[in-house]
Amino acid sequence: MIDVQVHTYERDHPGRPWSRTLHGPPEVTGNDMIAAMDAVGVDGALLVSPWTMYRFDPSYAIEVAAAHPGRFACITPIDTRLDNIEDVIAEWADEPSAVGVRLMMWGKIDIAADDPGANRALAEAGRLGLPVCALKPGGVGLIGELAARNPDTSVVVDHLGILQPFEPPVPDEPWIELPNLLRLAELDNVSVKVSGACTLSKERFPFNDIWEPIRRVIDAFGIERCMWGTDWTRATSLVTYAEATEAFRHTDTLTEHEKSMLMGGTLQQVFGWTPTAP
Repeated sequence: MIDVQVHTYERDHPGRPWSRTLHGPPEVTGNDMIAAMDAVGVDGALLVSPWTMYRFDPSYAIEVAAAHPGRFACITPIDTRLDNIEDVIAEWADEPSAVGVRLMMWGKIDIAADDPGANRALAEAGRLGLPVCALKPGGVGLIGELAARNPDTSVVVDHLGILQPFEPPVPDEPWIELPNLLRLAELDNVSVKVSGACTLSKERFPFNDIWEPIRRVIDAFGIERCMWGTDWTRATSLVTYAEATEAFRHTDTLTEHEKSMLMGGTLQQVFGWTPTAP
């Protein structure tokens, strides 16, 4: 089992100061993340450097991956405003733990479909074989436009393209943006992180009300373009790591083949990475 998105971070300190506070515990070290994964048999995870805290500095994620060989691969946010964005991505591609980059379209970061920096970044990532994870909650149409402009680049929609809650209550219509995501299924270079889905449930564990919309995503994209993830630790106020794992592992809504692909097989194909035994 491989989790498509987790975060680790250390406490705020002058040597690596936070830009802002991310919802969750005061720190989640690599050891903390490994303990949570081992408790439920998760073999590896993609470690996404938390932009809220560290902006475009992935140094802590790199340290964690190096300290736990074979358990993590890394994704870094990229700043498409840089004139040398191609060089930045090429340098990142040489990092041993790097498997992808992340395009942040969140808050005050406003990117248009014809944005030169964003398209240069997608083109360079595609040239280097790095998938681009795109975060635009409630704006997946823009992700689709960028993917259409860069058909040779693997584009991964973060968190189902849905703005997910950080704490209760769950929105009245948590899946209202789902039709917009489903339209992207016609683009062969787009895949989906089915991550943080349990935070959209209005029910307690095992979150049975998430399966009808998730089934629609899988049927539209195919299981070979869908990847399970917890988005730990953003979800701590809504679910535990064990719940976010066991809800998928033990559901009877998915076949065993679908579980195998969703919880690791597809990720290995999209990101070209397989964890090694601890």
